[in-house]
Amino acid sequence: MNLNELAKKFDHTLLKATAVEPDIRKLCEEALAHHFASVCVNPCWVPLTSELLKGSDVLVCTVIGFPLGANSSEVKAREASLAVLQGAGEVDMVMNIGWSLEGKWAAVEEDIRQVRKAAGKVPLKVILETCYLTDEQIAKACAAATSADAAFVKTSTGFGTAGATAAHIRLMKKNIKPGMKVKASGGIRTLADTLDLLEAGADRIGASASVAIIKEYQGEQNAGVSAGY
Repeated sequence: MNLNELAKKFDHTLLKATAVEPDIRKLCEEALAHHFASVCVNPCWVPLTSELLKGSDVLVCTVIGFPLGANSSEVKAREASLAVLQGAGEVDMVMNIGWSLEGKWAAVEEDIRQVRKAAGKVPLKVILETCYLTDEQIAKACAAATSADAAFVKTSTGFGTAGATAAHIRLMKKNIKPGMKVKASGGIRTLADTLDLLEAGADRIGASASVAIIKEYQGEQNAGVSAGY
């Protein structure tokens, strides 16, 4: 994996409540400089990021029902359709975690399906928040996302009790249909973290430390040390 290929694995992310416009502008500048796959921002920042990234190879990604997943399906769907209208090229929704814990899988699937329909042709990633789920629940959540025609399943919001693990990536990969993808997010701060998750089967990495990880990769390459690929 070369530098450009690695960079295209990243959704360069800033979802803090304290983010202000200069932070968002810096995020976009960094994404443009490194040609990341996308920037991932809260919905209020979609118009600005769409303007800043217009004509580039960097997508605008936003989050739906974030970070708890407990909004009504109608609100999630409206949030998704508005984000797409304002320029989002990908949407990451939080599934209804409480329903998942109760085993209300038909309701979970319908919640995802409504957002999928509202997003139109824009790829939908479904955040499972794996730290709260058993392996069996993760498998069933993956099945629900698959049935609802999501493009990705995603591990975490970064606001839960834990983030991505290689074990959960492997489990998710086993429980989705061919062609679906897995996004690892939450607590990914080093090159070693990134490579471990990619090796486990992650197709995309959500991280706020994207630039630091790329610089770490460049440092290893310059030093002649294998980056693991």
